[in-house]
Amino acid sequence: MPASGLFTAVGLMSGTSQDGVDAALVTTDGRFKVNCGPALTVPYAEPLRARLRSILGCAPGERESEVNEVAAEITRVHAEAVRRLLRESVTPARAVDVIGFHGHTILHRPHQGLTVQIGDGAMLAALTGIDVVDDFRSRDIAEGGEGAPLVPLFHVALSEKLERPLAILNLGGGANVTWIGAAADPIAFDTGPGNALLDDWVLQHTGRAFDAEGALAASGRADLRVLARLLVHPYFDHRPPKSLDRGDFGLDELAGLSAADGAATLTAFTAEAVARAFEHFPEAPQRVLVSGGGRRNRALMAALGRTLPCPVMAVEEVGWNGDALEAQAFGYLAVRSLLDLPLSLPSTTGARRAVPGGRLHRIRVA
Repeated sequence: MPASGLFTAVGLMSGTSQDGVDAALVTTDGRFKVNCGPALTVPYAEPLRARLRSILGCAPGERESEVNEVAAEITRVHAEAVRRLLRESVTPARAVDVIGFHGHTILHRPHQGLTVQIGDGAMLAALTGIDVVDDFRSRDIAEGGEGAPLVPLFHVALSEKLERPLAILNLGGGANVTWIGAAADPIAFDTGPGNALLDDWVLQHTGRAFDAEGALAASGRADLRVLARLLVHPYFDHRPPKSLDRGDFGLDELAGLSAADGAATLTAFTAEAVARAFEHFPEAPQRVLVSGGGRRNRALMAALGRTLPCPVMAVEEVGWNGDALEAQAFGYLAVRSLLDLPLSLPSTTGARRAVPGGRLHRIRVA
């Protein structure tokens, strides 16, 4: 352990939006001391994004050679993200104690005891010269948990001085929420789709990667009958803890809608799914802080503002970086892994106990 008790970590996140790798520097004791430093994003080239999309849903052993090739390629992008972050922040690699490497989720089926994140931790350690912690989710799954979401304990640490109850909503490819009360353990779960379905729709109908600032949705009108059918999905009847795979929702119900009306309907769907989450909170939060790319979607933020019973604002309002929050979290969790502290709680994933986790890859010293 460093003499100061504080570790310097690089956290890495490749989310279900498949847009690239977020990298962030964090200094932390793995408990309540957290100082978030510089962060950046390295986008995936479109050919790699296409290859990544093509292997989504692959179970272990399926298309193994292709999956391994993509895993190696995204590991190299992660290594470049680390090198670029350290170069731009003028931080020597020897000053970093650990890298938290989430990898990229291609399959998440916790009810089958299965979650698959691709990426080679040993390779990343060799490429960067820094110890790496990966495999954050499997021990939670083995303890009967959902393996997700894993960010809540970081949310608790980061929000220690904020008024509670508080909800922190991440709008990435999927959407997940952490409810933090004054005394009780946090509650966390996936609420439903975030940006992924909307991104798929926009790509299919316009060729663009996403609905920039929600302009397409704002030009359309939500189809309430289609929205009602989307909300009948059995996931919404399940009590948390619960989690989703990117492929658990599809676009079949939207057949026949215009590009704009489909975008408006999917935007309303994300907001209504978040509203359903409020039914599971012990008491209403005083506000909702929003991170992830979805906070830049004006139509979605407006829909949340209309739908939720409390103020909704981007996490920048409290001084956080909404693009880097999940990467920062995995830097923090890597330090907790080194200290053998829990990464999840029964109230956040449904595991039988508070579960430590992660797998350490040490650099080889000649």
